[in-house]
Amino acid sequence: MKTRPTASAKKRADRDQVILEHLPLVRVIAVRVHANLPVYVELEDLVHAGVLGLIDAVAKYNPNKEVAFSSYAKHRIKGAILDSLRQLDWASRDLRRRQRQADVAAHELTAELKRLPTEEELASRMGIGVEHWRRLAVEMHNSGIISASSRMADQEELPAPDFPAKPETRPDTICVRSQMRSVLTTAIKTLPERYQRVVMLYYSGEMTMKEIGGLMGINESRVSQIHKAALERMAAALEQTGIRSSQEF
Repeated sequence: MKTRPTASAKKRADRDQVILEHLPLVRVIAVRVHANLPVYVELEDLVHAGVLGLIDAVAKYNPNKEVAFSSYAKHRIKGAILDSLRQLDWASRDLRRRQRQADVAAHELTAELKRLPTEEELASRMGIGVEHWRRLAVEMHNSGIISASSRMADQEELPAPDFPAKPETRPDTICVRSQMRSVLTTAIKTLPERYQRVVMLYYSGEMTMKEIGGLMGINESRVSQIHKAALERMAAALEQTGIRSSQEF
């Protein structure tokens, strides 16, 4: 005689089924986030964090909110992945600052000299000694953030490394993007809290107006109104700083 499953056992089985069904969503989001990260960040680490976010979403999901579980889970999964990245100490703040300086120096020298700079030239441009530069290069290499522009003395005779052709990988473009993000973050902080939430859910959370409305308990039309008003306020805040378009950067 078969024993009927208890209510708790059925609940666990249903939960496990939902998790299994949404595992592909975890990988899709992890791959999307991973595409914008340095190569030394492991995709599987992001997937693992995303799975934990999915499990948390299953535990906290409230169907009475009238939000599709997939939409809710997507927000929780991405949040868990981003939280895991914030917690990882890939390199010290000073080392990251030095890496940015090395990238800029290498880019400028390459443009001026029409060739890859030597380590002596890089060290001179950065205002440090050659030995200091060599130790720094080793530290950056071990941390996984060494620039493709930088080569050790025993590598000078090797063929020049291939540089990414995409403009968005250039140090100057990366610097501009960083400045733009900083300015936009400041502009967002001038908005009322509700406006900030709509902007972050729409652009960072990649949620639709309808999904945001369900999450916040308002209709889609109201979300659209808040979104439009938020962008207008941000544009006004940016204009006060002299920025009227992305061309200002």
